[in-house]
Amino acid sequence: MSADTTAEAFATAGYGGNPVGFGRKTAVVVVDFQLGFTDPAYRMGRSPYTQAAVETASETLKQARALGVPVLHTVVEYGSLADVGNWKTRGLEEFTPGSEVVKVDPRVWAEGDVLVKKHFPSAFFGTDTASILRFWDVDTVVVMGCTTSGCIRATVIDSFSHGFRTIVAEDCCGDHDPATHASNLQDVERRYADVLTAAEILAQLTPTVQPAPAADLIEV
Repeated sequence: MSADTTAEAFATAGYGGNPVGFGRKTAVVVVDFQLGFTDPAYRMGRSPYTQAAVETASETLKQARALGVPVLHTVVEYGSLADVGNWKTRGLEEFTPGSEVVKVDPRVWAEGDVLVKKHFPSAFFGTDTASILRFWDVDTVVVMGCTTSGCIRATVIDSFSHGFRTIVAEDCCGDHDPATHASNLQDVERRYADVLTAAEILAQLTPTVQPAPAADLIEV
């Protein structure tokens, strides 16, 4: 089946018919832009597509913060093999508390951002992310980070499931393969989220007065 035929089949079935759009207040959730995934010194940080996404995200976040948009980051870290659990990804046992690989990439971090630690793909599962977003009185979540086919997809689905309007910043997300990146974004766009470029997202944001984050570090 050709790509055009596939797209037509989904459209005919009604998928993607209603855009999500922006609500009254937006926050950005930056998923796992930590050195273990963004620094080429580490084996999981060597994707050029993720490197490009970090650079785009860095500038996008600066502009979003200037508009008063709050930013929440997640990182994965594990204190033991029991914490790692049944992940099939090798090397996660090296993501220990206090190690370099669990530090947020300084290109995307700024004072006043909030950090949430997680063990699983979604930024929401087993964390305080939803509570923090509710405290900020947010109804719209812009998702960026890595990887598109893993933690981004899981975060998008959970953001949708929590009732947030969910927007994915396409050029601020990275994966190891551009085809995998594109296919996953196409799939979530049919069901759960709007997929826009950083420029398109910034054009939708307006200056707002946001409540200050409760703390710079939120422990899970």
